[in-house]
Order: sequence, then C-alpha cells, then structure tokens
Amino acid sequence: MKKRTLAFSLIGTLLFAQCKTSTPPQTASTAPQPATEAPAKKELTYTTVPNDPLKTRIYTLDNGLKVYLSQYKAAPRIQTYIAVRAGSKNDPANATGLAHYLEHMAFKGSTRLGTIDWEKEKVELAKIEALYELYRTQKDPALRQKTYHQIDSISGVAAKYAVPNEYDKLVAAMGMKNSNASTWVEQTIYYGDIPSNQLDKWAMLEAERLGVMIPRLFHTELEAVYEEKNRSLDSDNNKAFEAAFAALFPTHQYGTQTTIGTVEHLKNPSITEIKKYFDQYYVPNNMAIAMSGDLEFDETIKVIQEHFGRWQKKNDPVYRAPQEKPIAAPVVKEVFGPEAESLLLAYRFPGVKSKDAIVLRMINQILSNGQAGLIDLNINQKQAALGAGSFAEIYNDYSAHFLSGNPRQGQTLDQVRDLLLQQVELVKKGQFEDWLIPAIVNKNKISKMKSYESNAARATAFVDAFLAHMDWAEYLQQEEAFEKITKQDVMDVANRYYGNNYVAIYKRTGQDPTAQKVEKPAITPVPANREAQSEYYKLVASKPASDLQPQFVDYQKDLQEGKLKSGIPIYYTRNAENGLFNLYYVLEMGTNNDPKIGLAVDYLQYLGTDKYTAEELQKEFFKIGCSFSVSSGQDQIYVSLSGLDENLEQGLTLFESLLQNPKADKKALEDLVAGILKDRKDAKLNKNVIHSVAMVNYAKYGPKNPFTNILSEPQLKKVKPEELLSIIKSIPTYQHHVLYYGPRPMQDVTATLNTGHNAPASLKPIPAAKEFKELDIIKRQVLWTDYNMVQAELLFLTKSLNYDPKMVPTIRLYNEYFDGGMGAIVFQELRESRALAYSASSRFNNASRKDRANYIMSYIGTQADKLPEAMAGMQELLNDMPLAATNFENAKASVRNSIATERVNKVGILMNYEQARKLGVDHDIRKDIYESLDALTLDQIKAFQQQFVKGQNQTILVIGSKDRLNFKELAKYGTVKQLTLKELFGY
Repeated sequence: MKKRTLAFSLIGTLLFAQCKTSTPPQTASTAPQPATEAPAKKELTYTTVPNDPLKTRIYTLDNGLKVYLSQYKAAPRIQTYIAVRAGSKNDPANATGLAHYLEHMAFKGSTRLGTIDWEKEKVELAKIEALYELYRTQKDPALRQKTYHQIDSISGVAAKYAVPNEYDKLVAAMGMKNSNASTWVEQTIYYGDIPSNQLDKWAMLEAERLGVMIPRLFHTELEAVYEEKNRSLDSDNNKAFEAAFAALFPTHQYGTQTTIGTVEHLKNPSITEIKKYFDQYYVPNNMAIAMSGDLEFDETIKVIQEHFGRWQKKNDPVYRAPQEKPIAAPVVKEVFGPEAESLLLAYRFPGVKSKDAIVLRMINQILSNGQAGLIDLNINQKQAALGAGSFAEIYNDYSAHFLSGNPRQGQTLDQVRDLLLQQVELVKKGQFEDWLIPAIVNKNKISKMKSYESNAARATAFVDAFLAHMDWAEYLQQEEAFEKITKQDVMDVANRYYGNNYVAIYKRTGQDPTAQKVEKPAITPVPANREAQSEYYKLVASKPASDLQPQFVDYQKDLQEGKLKSGIPIYYTRNAENGLFNLYYVLEMGTNNDPKIGLAVDYLQYLGTDKYTAEELQKEFFKIGCSFSVSSGQDQIYVSLSGLDENLEQGLTLFESLLQNPKADKKALEDLVAGILKDRKDAKLNKNVIHSVAMVNYAKYGPKNPFTNILSEPQLKKVKPEELLSIIKSIPTYQHHVLYYGPRPMQDVTATLNTGHNAPASLKPIPAAKEFKELDIIKRQVLWTDYNMVQAELLFLTKSLNYDPKMVPTIRLYNEYFDGGMGAIVFQELRESRALAYSASSRFNNASRKDRANYIMSYIGTQADKLPEAMAGMQELLNDMPLAATNFENAKASVRNSIATERVNKVGILMNYEQARKLGVDHDIRKDIYESLDALTLDQIKAFQQQFVKGQNQTILVIGSKDRLNFKELAKYGTVKQLTLKELFGY
C-alpha cells in the first residue's frame, strides 16, 4: 500500500559518496605494480561451504587477492565488484576526504591508459603535485591565488597529453552497465555489470587502472568534488546524519571524519598524501573481487589470475580502532535547513562480529518491518506521527541503530521522540507477540530468496563478508544465528544498550547559522581530445570477443493469456525458480478520473474488516509471508498481492475481504486528512518536489496540471468515510486485467482466482478522465523559484513530437552518444573538460503512452556563481553537438552489447508487455533498435539533433537562492518569471 515518505531514508542512500563521479617529484603511485612477466600458470584451489545457497567458490591468489565466484545464468551478464578495505575512517586526520577523492582518480587511467605521451605528461604532473604541496602550506590569499594560477596553467599543458574518459569509453563499448564506484567509512568499491563475453577485456582493464594511481586531470576533478560537497551541504538529511555520527562517535573516525571531507581539507588537497594512501591500502592482500552471473568457474579464475596475479603483495594495512567511552546521558543537537522538521534518534552498538549486532538486526525488524513492527502498528498504522521508521547500520568497529520520525501538524519533536522511546521500552520488556520473531525469520528467508535472484545482491553478500573480515562460512553462520534468536535474547540485548544513552538530532526548519560553501576556483577548461587514443586503448578495444545473440520477448510464447469469470483477462508467466508469487489487478483509471481515488487508496491502509482490525490484518498477512498494496497514479490503479505461493489462497481471502468489506473509521480519516495537509505543507519545503515535480508539471501543462489536480482543503475535510468505502468497493467492479507471476500452472491460478476474486458478472466501463493538454512551448522562457541553497539547479525542457516507434532506434542511439555515461559528450564536456558540475545530463525522453509528447530534459546542478558558464555550456552542446567518430562507434557497440545480453524474464516479461501495450506496440521494441543499429550513421544522428534538438524553444526551470542567482544572465535565455509556491502547488 502507499506509504508516506520518511524524512530520513536509508543512510546508504544519503551518505555514501557514490560517484564518478611519497615525494612530490613522483608522478604515479604503484601499489599493486604490474610485474614485467605474468606469473607461472598453476592449478588454483578453492574452498566451498556445505549447504551454501549460492554454491560459492572462494579463491585466494598467491598475492593475497581474494576472489568470490557464483554462477547464476539468468542472463549472459556478470556483476563485478572490486572491493578495497579502506574508506574514510582510514583518511589521515589532516586530509579528510582523501579515500573518496582517490576513488575519483581511479577512473583516470594508468601510465598506458588515458595518455598519448606518458613521458611528457609525467613531467608536468610532477610539477602540479609539487605546487599543490606548496599551495596547502600557504595562508596569504595573494600567494595562494598566484600558486593556483600556476597549477591551472600547467594543468592545461599536462592535459594536452591526456585522453579523458578512456576507461569509460571502453567499458561503455563493452556494454557494461552501472559503471561506478562508492566510498564509505571502511570501504571503497568499484563496480560494473558486464556482458559475459567481455570478461577478458574487463580483467585486463581493471587490473591496469587499479594497479597504479595517476593524478591526471586532478584540478578539474577536484572541482567536481567541490560540487559534490556543495550538494551535501544543501542536504538537510546529510546534516542530520553527520551530526548524529559526530555525537555517537566523538573519538572514532566514524564521527570525527566525513567521507567527502571538510571544506578546509578539500581546498587544500595533497596528491602526495593520496599516493601514500594508495600505496598502503590498494594492495592485493587488502582487496577482493566478487563476481556472480553467467560465468564458468575455471575459465574465470584463470583470467583473473592472468591479469590480477601480477599485482605484488605488500604488508597488510594495520588499523587500530579508537575506543569510545560510554554515553552517560542523552546528547541533544540541533541542525537547521529549509526542509520540514524531523527527529533522528541513535544508539551505539558493538561491531559486526558481535552476537549483539546480530540481535540488533532482529530488534530493528521487531520495531519496523513494513507491516507488523511496533513502530509500524503503534505509530504509522495509528497515524500517531506523520511517519516513523527504524534502521540499523552495522560496521566493523561499532554499529548504530537509528529511529526517525516526522511530526504531525502541531506535534512537537519531543512528542515524536517520546513515541519512539515508548516502542523501545516495549522491546526491553518483551511486550510483543511470540509469533513475531518466527515471522521475521520467515520474512528474512523470503527476502534472501528474492535477493538471490539478483547478481548484484549475491556479489554484495561476498563484499560484505570480505569487508567484515569474515570467511564465507562465518558469514552464512550469522544467518543461522539470526534464526535462533529468542525473545529473551532480544530483551537482554535491548536492556543492555537502550537507556538514556541515545543521541537526539532535532532537524529544525530555518536558516543554518553554520552554512558553508566551497568557493569556485578559476579553472581554464582542458581539451576533451575526443579523437585521441592511447596505444593501450587500441590494444583493449581490438581484443576479440565471442558473439552473444539477443533474446527478445515474444508476447505469443513468453506469456500466456486467459480469461477469468466476467471475461477478465489474465496474463501469466511461470516462476520456475522458487515458491514466490506476484499478483496484480490493473485498472486503467486513476486520479485524473477522480481525485478522490488517491484519498480512498490511502485510506485503505488504515482500515480493517468485519473480522479484523487494521492492525490485526497486517499481522495476519505478516504471519503467512504475504503482503498487499494498493497504489494509484494519474491514470492507473495497481492492486497487488505477493509472497509465498503456498499461502496464496489465504492471502487472497484476506485481501479480497478488505476490498469487499472495509470497515469505516472516522478518526482514521480525520487523521489521514490532517496528515495529508501536513504533507502538502512539507512538500513546499522540499527542493526536489518543487523543482522536479511541481515546476516540470507547470511547464508542461500550466497552472492546472495533474500535480495540482487534488482535493482542496475544504473538499478534503468534507469527505465522508462512506464515500471512500464506496470507491474502494468499486475497484474490482470496473474493467480490469490480472497479471500473475508464480510457480503454479495457469489453470490452477485461474481456478483459484475464479473462486477467490470477487467481481460482478458484468464489469463497468472506465469513467472518463480529465484531460490535461500538453502546452506548446512557443517562446523561450525562464521560470525560477527561490530556495535557500548553496547550488543552483537547472532543467532545460523542450517539447518534441509525439511518441513514434519508428523513431525509437534513432533516439536510443542519440541518447547513448550524447549522454550515455561518463565517456559520453555531456559528461566529458561539462564535468571533465570545463569542471562546471558534479551532475549533468541530457536525454531525449520517449513518452510513456502513445498519445503523449516526447520531451528533451537536460539538467545541470552547479555552484550559483558558475551559472553563466553552466548555462552557456549546456546550450552550446544542445545547439552544436560535437561530432566524434570514436564516441559514435562506442555508442553503437554499447547499445548492441547491452541489448544482446539483456534478458527480460520473470515478472519483467509481464511489465514489458504492459509498457508495450500503453505505447500501442505489439512486440518487444528492443528488436527494432537492435536490427536498426548497423544502418544508423553519425550523419543521421547529427541530422536528428539538428531537426529536433538544435534551436528548439525551451522552458528553463531554475531553483536557487535569489541572493545568488544571476538574473541578468538568465534574461539572455528568455523572459524571466518568478513562480511562487502558491502558483506551483495550487494551495
């Protein structure tokens, strides 16, 4: 069911620095320096663990490199992770942010990759390194400016020998997906999802670029990190978590250092210190490779041995964790920012190898599991706060348990705190039902079953074990230990760690008195050198790879179509892998048909039946390993049930009884309406909602648009429970179709639904929807909204032709060429060459339905003082797209290899069919793209760009602080108009 978004989402989403984001005369750091000769071939042994669900093989090369391999052949692809046991806790105290910045530099190449003349380039890089060491010692602004000018000047000379993004170009051409990296407190991870026929190229390339650290294009990449820091300074969530960590860990680096680093340290970087870090931690005996997918064990390990076996073993890095003193009394801190108020509580726990950390995982789910946890039922279900949650962060040295909550209108953060603490007390006293722990164990098994259908989840498990210094058997035993936890274990641990020893972070709405900003340095753009190629690039690119043939969805063969009673269509795909199912009722109607539908769907989650209260109903679903949801969009309602197929009948009975016999609850509706009004108030404080939703809808449709098509406050308050019950009960009475993915045969599913799905003999037609006409953009205009932030964010919006399946192949290739990743035109030009943004993109977006327009959406987030250059840079690319034959051939190869190795399967077959149906297409559109690729030329892409992109009227949407925006510059791009929040939200 539809849940409100909490102010605090999972911490990994918020704080991971996920990007791409010695002596001064040295030019390269060479920790795992390749040997001159490959190691002699030998038979490699491996270990396994009995009853391992992933059937993992674990190898250890002679140099100490750990390799985890698992076979899963759902598609001819392999998920790869290369993990380093080093993160921000290993940063020197006087150079924080170093691990994260090193992660950025790892994409710059080697002494052979990314350079056309290393001997000349290294001379200039040595000068730059020495100047940075001088720069960080200088205090006089004039001297610093002079030194930085020298750095900028010499960087321009060095850049003439560099070939930016050679790594990115190669992996894109290979068909790698999700090429990126992330840095966190005790790890740096490099990842990518590769076609299985590209294994040798991947290993060759990764061993080369991670075998040496080259500070190439250092100052432009540093500017990208500045932008990343400014983005974090604009995030209220980030501020709250940094404050929580600082209070929880006043001695340990978890709290004393941040992953991106301090503003002061970012302004005074040290290439020398980065090299020292690399030499110490990027050693094979401190690293691991984790792979899962369509691989052959013997072949894969031989390839890894050939390329990574050359790395030289060094001393194991030593880290001694600082010891924290107990927290004797609550530590209370306040942080300020423009977004809505919220509360964050945190408790300190021991590290990952402690049994108490395993029990913490159980306590976390007793409190919040999305259905039947104490917070779920006692706070969220009862609407006692606007939204509350719980999550655990488990690290090597210590762990942390976070509780979060958002206040209702008129509710104080202290009251939210008390509600959360009350749930903790219930855990300490064991005041939760005996069936809850076994049900959580069951849910955990189901979650594992689902997750192991993903190569990424499998490989992530290997990385988790490696980072925790656990062998694989010990990691699996933790799951066994989790299943044996008793209520007494929970009570003992809860009473040991939960007391007046918490940290409370009060996130207030208001001006931040400690606001910081990394100022823009003067940077001269460096050349993109798009047509240049290193000899090593040519070597890797020329390596042959076996052909892989694409497989497209055949709607006649890959799914079955049948009829239920009342003529309801059912579309079926068999789950041959496990005992889980997904069931959907899909209605082609939504809030555009009736704004009250959204309210009714939200109301449903707080209702019971004539047999169960709302809380009891959630418990019953949780007991049988099933869950349900009802969600409504503008033009669709999805009613879904999922879980263990053996309990489908029980789940369906509960589910249908709720749809047929919901019991009115007047107070629940009053609380829901009050919560919606508070949500609306909070939305007007949310930058992303304002910019990406409200402003985009305004630009597309005008002030009356799908986003503002909501019930007014007076209308909301007049709605009666009976009206909403009528809407809920009517859902199965309208024309709809059913989707099923699960293990039972089609005829059995049909029989079960004919018995269990309550629908009338004759279904009602879908009522007419309110039409919102997409506006033509007849002139250039700039719409802006004031928001207190360090950066400025811009969206360039152009309306284009309606969806046309014949244009899809050209659009796909254009997007890949222009903005298909870190080796594509937009990223190269705006970030790598000009250092104008951390994040920039431009896509020609196909419509989601056949009768709607395509749109060009271009985005750039930049420091407000770089707005003139950023706007000019984006417009220049849109109007005069650079032509580069190498980039184009790489783009074609990327699309070809990606499609050849994609496998749409499982429930994805049904969703692929659903999307095609909306677009009026009767086949898998990827087939058209693949078969058109060879004939498409760069001239055709250029012609497409000139016809549909160049010179088109735009609406530019700008959000930023009015005190920092350059309105004179904005006026160059069209009529400038400020939009108030009332205009954007309609209330």
